[in-house]
Amino acid sequence: MEETKNGTTMVVFDGDLDKAIASFIIATGAAAMGKNVTMFFTFWGLNVLRKDNVISGSDKTMMEKMFGKMMPRGPEKLAMSKMNFGGMGPKMMKKMMKNHNVSSLKEMIEMAQDLDVKMVACTMSMDVMGLKEEELIDGLDYAGVASYLAEAEESNINLFI
Repeated sequence: MEETKNGTTMVVFDGDLDKAIASFIIATGAAAMGKNVTMFFTFWGLNVLRKDNVISGSDKTMMEKMFGKMMPRGPEKLAMSKMNFGGMGPKMMKKMMKNHNVSSLKEMIEMAQDLDVKMVACTMSMDVMGLKEEELIDGLDYAGVASYLAEAEESNINLFI
């Protein structure tokens, strides 16, 4: 008898607020349905996982420090993919979400952790972008693409957001 795959994996490549929200809605929904969920954060998607107040030490190169200053720090600082309007778009989106009793992105991240969603930070992207583990939220796994691909192979749903 063939083994039934019960996993959902997704690559979170984008760091836009609306796409991050969609990623976590799908992840928590799948986890609530009993699926094993892995989210693999790479490149700009890593900004979703950044702590808002931690700047890594002096062991960074000038380029890594510049990247760190230019990229948003965490879910509260993300821009919208469309209709950003100089920062007004995210404020409007957050207000609409609150008015409709939709959890904030920060709350969705915490919910995902409570539901045992596996969140993996791509170590190669971290190196390229000059991000250190202490700059990212607690409770993450750290791995490369081979780890993600192994999990994707065992899943029946694979997404790229």
